[in-house]
Amino acid sequence: MARAFLFVLDSFGIGGASDADRFGDAGANTFAHIAQACATGAADREGLRKGPLNVPNMLSVGLGRASATATGFSLGEDQAALPSSFHGAAEEVSSGKDTPSGHWEITAVPVPFDWGYFPQTVPTFPSGLTAEIVAEAKLPGILGDCHASGTEIIERYGGEHIRTGKPICYTSADSVYQIAAHETHFGLERLYELCRIVRRLVDPLNIGRVIARPFVGESPADFERTANRRDFAVPPPEPTLLDRLTARGSKVIGMGKIGDIFAHQGVSEVRKAAGNMALFDATLQAMDDARDGDLVFANFVDFDTLYGHRRDIAGYAAALEAFDKRLPEAVSKLKPGDLLLLTADHGCDPTWTGSDHTRERVPVVGIAPGLQGGDIGLRKTFADIGETVAEHLGLARGRHGTSFYPAIAKNA
Repeated sequence: MARAFLFVLDSFGIGGASDADRFGDAGANTFAHIAQACATGAADREGLRKGPLNVPNMLSVGLGRASATATGFSLGEDQAALPSSFHGAAEEVSSGKDTPSGHWEITAVPVPFDWGYFPQTVPTFPSGLTAEIVAEAKLPGILGDCHASGTEIIERYGGEHIRTGKPICYTSADSVYQIAAHETHFGLERLYELCRIVRRLVDPLNIGRVIARPFVGESPADFERTANRRDFAVPPPEPTLLDRLTARGSKVIGMGKIGDIFAHQGVSEVRKAAGNMALFDATLQAMDDARDGDLVFANFVDFDTLYGHRRDIAGYAAALEAFDKRLPEAVSKLKPGDLLLLTADHGCDPTWTGSDHTRERVPVVGIAPGLQGGDIGLRKTFADIGETVAEHLGLARGRHGTSFYPAIAKNA
């Protein structure tokens, strides 16, 4: 038996989704637009980064070829491929372009139903829902009640929140109810309890997630969101790859927000860290701890929350380059029979209008020492990723998706 390591670069889409126009995202391409901005100097920032996008290690496991498969855009597709590396792209079939749908489909459970969403109105939340929340949580009221960027709304309402004790409640184009509150003035545990109340009250509306967004600081000049974010998600509609593994007796180590995304179903152990680089350190330790049959499943969220949603092209590019520099450390920990796979859950093109996710194909690249590797083409669903990991780890085939394991193992 072998081990598997699944790294999700949250929001690192590579464009080309066949249904992007349905979401208003025709032409969105997170990877290509970042690379193009770097090539023209538009992503240069003093003290942060400069010049063309420099991600040689991801190119060596097939990122350029995956991008060419998705849209025809190429960046170093002729980079020398590492032995046993594989490359391709995948299309999402789930109805949304949100985090739970993307991750659940990656673990072989597509989401065919439509989530509930809040309208683009002010106020955005139903008055009856707000009245129930205020009464059950014994609140003096709420602030926000609109669609907003998380950092902008904290800057706008943070001072009033501290003065009044009213939590800041907002949403986005995703199926989500977000609550920002000060860690000390409001209280972190009180925020989590408020989210549990809201989670129960929005269930009839089919809202995917309630997210606690704690922050610190005393004025707009120093307000800062902390790493104590917590997502309160509905559970997947059927057993995922994670459930199948833990039912078998294997361990699933969820890194970052993986546990929250799956409502802690099928996750044996949760390990968290603040920031991509600290999470990479923790993931390397988890790789050391993993045994035969285990899965280490990591979500690197900074790409999405710090750079994609904030439309920070230079920051996103610098984060990709920092991740790329660390990738050889993960590759060095692989043993014959292991599988390391890099992918994404959706796009969040920092050159796009608005601040929401973008509907895109995702890269499916990686390395499996001892196997042949090669071109896996364009996959019809993210579920092919989960079924490939399942076959690699010796599980029976599930209901959704088709494993590409035979293609990369051929003639091994």
